[in-house]
Amino acid sequence: MSRIGRWRALAAAAAYLATAGVAAAHADGQRDFDFNRGAWKTHVSRLERPLSSSPSRQLEYDGMSVVSDVWNGRASIIELDVQGPAGRIQGIGLRLFNPQSRQWNLNWVNGGDALPGPPMIGEFRDGRGEFFDHELFAGRSILARNAFFDITARSTRFEQAFSADGGRTWEPNWLMTFERTQAPAASSAKRASPDPPGGFDFHVGTWAVRISRLQNPLTGSTAWQQLDGKVVVRSFLGGHGNLAEVTAHGQSGDIELLSLRLYDPQTHQWRMYFARSADGTLSTPMVGEFKGERGEFYSVEPYRDRTIMVRFVFIPLTADSARSEQSFSQDGGKTWEVNWINNYTRSR
Repeated sequence: MSRIGRWRALAAAAAYLATAGVAAAHADGQRDFDFNRGAWKTHVSRLERPLSSSPSRQLEYDGMSVVSDVWNGRASIIELDVQGPAGRIQGIGLRLFNPQSRQWNLNWVNGGDALPGPPMIGEFRDGRGEFFDHELFAGRSILARNAFFDITARSTRFEQAFSADGGRTWEPNWLMTFERTQAPAASSAKRASPDPPGGFDFHVGTWAVRISRLQNPLTGSTAWQQLDGKVVVRSFLGGHGNLAEVTAHGQSGDIELLSLRLYDPQTHQWRMYFARSADGTLSTPMVGEFKGERGEFYSVEPYRDRTIMVRFVFIPLTADSARSEQSFSQDGGKTWEVNWINNYTRSR
């Protein structure tokens, strides 16, 4: 899998590691979220109306969070599922490490929503991780801050806060406490909405992959590179989301990619986001759907100082094999040049 040109495709770890008597082998920050790996009993207390001039009550929820590694810890995904008198909250958070800036990009998606919010960007310092973004809330431009702190081997705390005055004052509106617990049994959670998306169900699991990659797309090149590797696809949000983790090796080098796929129940379409370990940034999405057993996804993007169309196609072949292709078009979709082919074989 790839995206154009760039190959697109929530403390202190040091304090915790020191407490555990383990050397902090990755001082650059790429393993800062190791402390969070595993299953956690989770309590949420959230402000019903943040930044409101009138009194706002606290809403309480209890449930679970499960955090899994991606790319051997240089990315991770958290699955949150809590309930309370005010209802149920489900969502996933994808954390990506940028080795160039040595910062993390935190991406959050609410259950049943295919649109991640703006990434929160930041890092861990002196036992505390802080991450910031600039966004619209209730029609106003505000600053938002996420923080991880009071981190031990068995517990940690998280706080979200908003500022409407440029960071001079902050109002906490979302507090979470995590207590380590046993991993839950295989999820039997219902889908996040009554509209079952299907689509990528065939792709969940572990696959061997043979990748064929055109060296110089849209130049007339016929030289292809071959890579071999593994794809692990995990499902979450009751089937409304999944994450494909790709690692492959070839004479041209190694690649690490991921693809986040999210179903939008409003449009009945999927959005595919890509990222690579080299920059830890989630791309703009490709949008599409499955018709029958074929899935097609499109975007319009810059490539070599031009704007082109991009198409990504998935074709399940059998219960144990599948194929996907990426193609570029520089004539508005009249013709397409295939430049990336994935052939999958299910691993047993």
